Amino acid sequence: MNGPTAEGRKRGAAKRAGNGPAAEGRKLSRSFGWLAFLGTLLVIAGVVGLIYTGVATLTSMLLFGWLLLIGGLVALAHAIESRGTNYFWLGVVVAALNLAAGVVVIRHPEGTAEALTMFAALLFLTGGVFRLVGSVVVRGPQMGWTLLQGAFGLLLGLLVLFDWPHSSLYVLGVFFSLALLFDGLGLIAIGIGGRRIVSMVSDRLDDRLDDRGGDRGGDRESGRGAGRGAERLDAPGPATDSPPKAPGHGRK
Repeated sequence: MNGPTAEGRKRGAAKRAGNGPAAEGRKLSRSFGWLAFLGTLLVIAGVVGLIYTGVATLTSMLLFGWLLLIGGLVALAHAIESRGTNYFWLGVVVAALNLAAGVVVIRHPEGTAEALTMFAALLFLTGGVFRLVGSVVVRGPQMGWTLLQGAFGLLLGLLVLFDWPHSSLYVLGVFFSLALLFDGLGLIAIGIGGRRIVSMVSDRLDDRLDDRGGDRGGDRESGRGAGRGAERLDAPGPATDSPPKAPGHGRK
């Protein structure tokens, strides 16, 4: 008998074999779980960097130097592959500059931090001045926020510049740690929200499959009942041996 029980057995076998929506939902949930785990690690690293800003500054400089080295090697390999073209020497020059900068950053991380801190202070100063002047000249609907951003950038640039070169020990480390912290929080939010959405979708799909299985079983039972009723209607009546009587038979 093929009823709802048989449909449920088929769906259960498909789920155990890993072909159902529940299996796909588990895979997606596992992936979002890894994202949340990576976000947790980034948040921990960001908090530790905010506590030990000097170590975070040196770590960011070393990472920056190694990234420059790896980028220079990749650019050099790409230039060698494209030898004979018009861009060969340009690729060689770019690769050489990246390699040289990576070596300098790795060998002198403190001096590189001081130079980058000075560059960051100048960027804050110029950005703050341009925002202040632009907001006063344009006078747009967001004038208040633009003035606030310009004043904050100008103040931050002056603070970093007045405390230079001592500010190079903590400024880059604080920025690096804050970037790790906010990136980690974003990954945690994506991982948790994704797992919730996947679980909701998987439950909806399972409920729809169960409803379809019940409807199919009911349709089969109703179809069989209708077939039996049709058989009863088509069945001939009881046979009689007496011939049909003519009209008026038996009248006197």
